[in-house]
Amino acid sequence: MSAFFSYVFLGLSLAAPIGPVNAAQMNKGIKSGFFHAWLLGLGAVTADIIYMVAVYMGVVHFLEVPFMKSFLWLFGCFVLIYTGIESMANAGKLVLEKERGGDSKFKSFLSGFLLSISNPLTILFWLGIYGSILAKTAASFGTSELVFYSFSVILGVLIWDITMASIASGFRKFLTTKILTIISIFSGLSLIGFGLYFGYEAAKLLFG
Repeated sequence: MSAFFSYVFLGLSLAAPIGPVNAAQMNKGIKSGFFHAWLLGLGAVTADIIYMVAVYMGVVHFLEVPFMKSFLWLFGCFVLIYTGIESMANAGKLVLEKERGGDSKFKSFLSGFLLSISNPLTILFWLGIYGSILAKTAASFGTSELVFYSFSVILGVLIWDITMASIASGFRKFLTTKILTIISIFSGLSLIGFGLYFGYEAAKLLFG
């Protein structure tokens, strides 16, 4: 049982560092409430599960090809910059979004999924951290234990998803429209910053 909680804590620790998904989830929760922020996080978790399965199926070597790395960095750059610009462009429409409910639930889920699936840092994590966990667990336990501990990691990520959605939607109740607009702009700038970093990494691989 202690091993179960340690893997749940690992999932929490991996999801907690501030990155593109957390920035987007905070922005979504402030603008559209808990459910939309939770769905955005759930979309990101879905991408995480896909990568877990990919690592389990042995796709690691394919993703380590330099061309694929460059493509992933560039794709992540595009998704992040686009999302950041959209966040800043819609910053002045926060009151309208709060009245009408903002984006559709599917769009919230899809944006989280795309942010995570296109994030090379997420890919590198699942290849590195989860790959090593997989190797260690597979060497010591059977398939059922491997599935159980993998589920524990995902459970930790899901707990963080609910926590972030709750914090973001909680802020929404106490902040003025002006402050919400400023937060949305800074969130957009943060996403664009991550996108430019991804573009820089892609350029290093292509021209370095």
